[in-house]
Amino acid sequence: MRGRYFLLTVAIAGLWVPPTRAVSACTLGRVAELPVTMIAARPTIASKVNGADAQFIVDSGAFYSLITPAAANELHLQALHDDHAQALVTDVQGLGGDETASVTSVRLFMLGSIPLHNLQFFIAGSEVGNGAAGVLGQELLRIADVEYDLANGVIRLWRPRDCGRYNGAYWAGTQSYSVIDVNGTSAREPLTIGTARLNGTEIRVMFDSGAQMSMLTLPAARRAGFTPDGAGVVSGGEFSGLGDKVIPAWIAPFSSFEIGDEQIHNTHLRVADRADLFDVDMLLGADFFLSHRIYVANAQHKVFFTYNGGPVFNLAVQRLASSTQPTSTAAAQGAAAPPAPTATPAQIATAANQPTDAAGFARRGSAFASRGDFAHAIADLTRACDLAPNEPDYLYQRGMARWANSQPLLAMDDFDHALKLKPDDVSALVSRAELRLALRNPGGAATDLDAAARATPRQSDVRFMLGNLYTRIGRFEPAVAQYDLWIAAHPEGAHTPAAFKARCWARALSGQELKKALSDCNTALRLAPETPGVLDSRGLVEFRLGEFDRAIDDYDRALRSQPKSAWLLYARGVSELRAGRKTAGQADIAEAEALQPLISEVGRQRTVTP
Repeated sequence: MRGRYFLLTVAIAGLWVPPTRAVSACTLGRVAELPVTMIAARPTIASKVNGADAQFIVDSGAFYSLITPAAANELHLQALHDDHAQALVTDVQGLGGDETASVTSVRLFMLGSIPLHNLQFFIAGSEVGNGAAGVLGQELLRIADVEYDLANGVIRLWRPRDCGRYNGAYWAGTQSYSVIDVNGTSAREPLTIGTARLNGTEIRVMFDSGAQMSMLTLPAARRAGFTPDGAGVVSGGEFSGLGDKVIPAWIAPFSSFEIGDEQIHNTHLRVADRADLFDVDMLLGADFFLSHRIYVANAQHKVFFTYNGGPVFNLAVQRLASSTQPTSTAAAQGAAAPPAPTATPAQIATAANQPTDAAGFARRGSAFASRGDFAHAIADLTRACDLAPNEPDYLYQRGMARWANSQPLLAMDDFDHALKLKPDDVSALVSRAELRLALRNPGGAATDLDAAARATPRQSDVRFMLGNLYTRIGRFEPAVAQYDLWIAAHPEGAHTPAAFKARCWARALSGQELKKALSDCNTALRLAPETPGVLDSRGLVEFRLGEFDRAIDDYDRALRSQPKSAWLLYARGVSELRAGRKTAGQADIAEAEALQPLISEVGRQRTVTP
């Protein structure tokens, strides 16, 4: 790894381009400007791996860059071996736990316009999402200063020359900005970590562009007064990262969050059920990056940032009315600002913010959409479509924004147009299938799913979604085929238990291959014990097999964590009736119907009837 870092430093240093005009000794040379598209709230760039197109997530919270096993196979990358023909392996850590990784080498990797030769990647992470081949980590990012201008769809790499104490917020002008000290980075400790204050308590925060949402650790939240059963606390969903663990979370109120000269009062934050996150108390995720323009001055161990406006933290699980907008205290406190680098020409700080072409409007539109500002997203994406009417991706992005903005018919028009231009666009086919399902057109959805299945690479992450959608329309045989392909390509990972559960459920609903279904559910329970959804699925398999007592036992266990589930109560009630327990069965069915009056119709559709 030490030699790898040296080669990257030489490569980047050799590409330093001075600004058009140098005013004094301090200069900021722009090494690269990387166009960024926000996909599912994660910054994604287009690159080439040995000449093949590939997308990567820019992840400042990753130590090193990685490629998923499925992508490595698709890109024909082989694991490196030692002199004894043993694969080079190591352990890597992620949000979901530890995972064993092998190493591969890419002969030519294009980072924007920068060619990097013989670049090594870990092969790890069963999937990273977004259709991405992998992530780009800190061994690439920390060898220069990095500016994250995600709201405008750009990441810039800078090389300071002859600069001492300089202001990285070169764009700020008279706008107030914040600056905080961060740790010095090294190959062993490459992450960008600083401090903030939560309810007056100091916490360690890490700038993590790869995290879709910011989150606190449970111990840090407790130090600030949080309890899971406290007033105003709601479920925050579940999260996973590298590794095989799924992490539950809460959304909770806090009286104050302070970082630099910004203060956010009466806000809500997401709390993850983790004791630690890489020895920090909080990840500042892509939501924080989108709401700020951030300059990581690795050369002087500081981070500069300005506030873009809008909510700072993404609380998508539930919209909350309290303020999430910061106020600056710099002016009131008379905070002294460090001097600006005299060699930053005005044109660097101004023209860069306004799109000038279709791609720029599309990238800014994707950033607006990631922040939930769909009106501005649609406006920018419409401008992109006007400037480049034959680019299907802009139509697809606008369709997604329109759908999220409760405009399904306009979204359908965009998907239709995009697919006329590119009939094998898997993302557009899958999204149109979902929208057709929402509009009660299962036949049209099936047509799109069949086309997507033909166009999708064999080991793609999309296979899981295709399986789920086939299951929803009752086409169980192709659903199982999709799960087969996904599980073969992802034998271990955060979503592997869910895949076995999903294949078990599809087989159970079909009433076919029930012994295989039982094996799938048993595997899922071994990987994720006492998961209610898996117990439910196995209960249905056992019901189909006539093993009613076993089914009742699984429904009992599932109901311990979901006691008000109408389906579980109904399914247990029917199983009890079949087992001759008339009184208990009638009581469960009555309670289920009180909770959901049409639950018996769900049972009829699943052929679970008294």
